[in-house]
Amino acid sequence: MLGLKLPTDPRWVNIVEKNIEDILTDHAYCEQKAASTAISLIVGFPEYTELVQEMIALVKEEISHFKMVHDRILDNGWTLGRDRKDEYVLKLITFFPKGGSRTTQLVHRLLYAALIEARSCERFRLLSEGLEDKDLAEFYRKLMVSEANHYTMFLRFARQYGDRKEVDRKWQDLLDFEADIMKDLGKKETIHG
Repeated sequence: MLGLKLPTDPRWVNIVEKNIEDILTDHAYCEQKAASTAISLIVGFPEYTELVQEMIALVKEEISHFKMVHDRILDNGWTLGRDRKDEYVLKLITFFPKGGSRTTQLVHRLLYAALIEARSCERFRLLSEGLEDKDLAEFYRKLMVSEANHYTMFLRFARQYGDRKEVDRKWQDLLDFEADIMKDLGKKETIHG
């Protein structure tokens, strides 16, 4: 369903289980960045009213997810650690050339967002199926559903605002590029890396 060309090695869950505090910190920042992305789309493309309305709802949802993850950190007696660079996202956003029309820039940002949400959804599914902590597994199962909805929403908007054939070609090319990135990742206690 997600279209990812290279699935995460299921053994990634074993790395996570040994580093729950780290994965929760990384996850919290991912939710915060997702809210920031939605805000930046509102600021950058205010004339796209339907997109703005959806991004307002997304900001609320993502910040509520941030709070849910932060609460889990606190419930374990930990504090939110410092943010680390997201190697995955930093590599991913090099794919499309900078510049182009406003519409092209918007489509590229929407495709990046769709793919990040798709990879998060895939990782959350692995956590929901593989974690020994059943409460935490259920937590990730519920979040997986949200991520799938976000992925499809961003892809739908990209197809709505761009030329469908061109967007679909770019999407497939981006999926191929992402698969290459993933060959070197999946060995750390991070949501994407």
